[in-house]
Amino acid sequence: MELTLGFSPCPNDTFIFDALVNHQLNTNGLQFNTLLEDVETLNQWAMHGKLHITKLSFAAGLKVADQYCLLNSGSALGRGCGPLLIAREPVEAARVKDLTVAIPGENTTANLLFSIAYPDARHKKIMLFSDIENAVLSGAADAGVIIHENRFTYQQKGLVKLADLGEFWENKTGQPIPLGGIFIRKDVPEEIQQQVDALIRSSLQQAFAAYPVLSPYVKAHAQEMDEQVMRQHIDLYVNQFSLDLGEEGRTAIEQLKSMVA
Repeated sequence: MELTLGFSPCPNDTFIFDALVNHQLNTNGLQFNTLLEDVETLNQWAMHGKLHITKLSFAAGLKVADQYCLLNSGSALGRGCGPLLIAREPVEAARVKDLTVAIPGENTTANLLFSIAYPDARHKKIMLFSDIENAVLSGAADAGVIIHENRFTYQQKGLVKLADLGEFWENKTGQPIPLGGIFIRKDVPEEIQQQVDALIRSSLQQAFAAYPVLSPYVKAHAQEMDEQVMRQHIDLYVNQFSLDLGEEGRTAIEQLKSMVA
């Protein structure tokens, strides 16, 4: 059986899926047609059910719950790993609602967390996550919500943090931050769903066994990123929740769901 599989080229995803997509596991006849795209592109595709298996922001996953279900392995949850709101200079919290804020996609969890923290902010500019730092630097946006490796680079560019949206979430709920997960279409037979889930877990276990060595696959999709930043990225977003959501992980996701219901 051939299945379409989508995830981002970011180190946390390529680290998780390396062994699976590079034929290092016995897939018992399953074949994967892999597409690597920005998570917001994957979010948008999911609205149309394009892929069998896909990485999604949890905010998007809530919107497509009629078509997709969450797998137990491969998710990005944690503490101290949430999106950051940054700007060129300090801004009072009360003024954020008047700023033009760049966000990394309408359907991202980053946008959802920003909306929960700043419900009156209306001047949003949607753009690719990797373009946000430069947009703020150039003045094309007053502020920006950054994710992924930009957490490790914004200070080097002279930008300042206005708010840690993950810290806001943790203080408000006491739960780890549910950023993204691996979802599978509900029309995939349940036994195949379980097989895919087990394969993702095995793929990640193999990656952990070799770490901190970075595979050529991870490096190839992060060519402009320093290896230290790649490891920081993996250390921040890949953890025990990625192997197994567990009760704590699922509780955090349900908390997010209840706040947008």
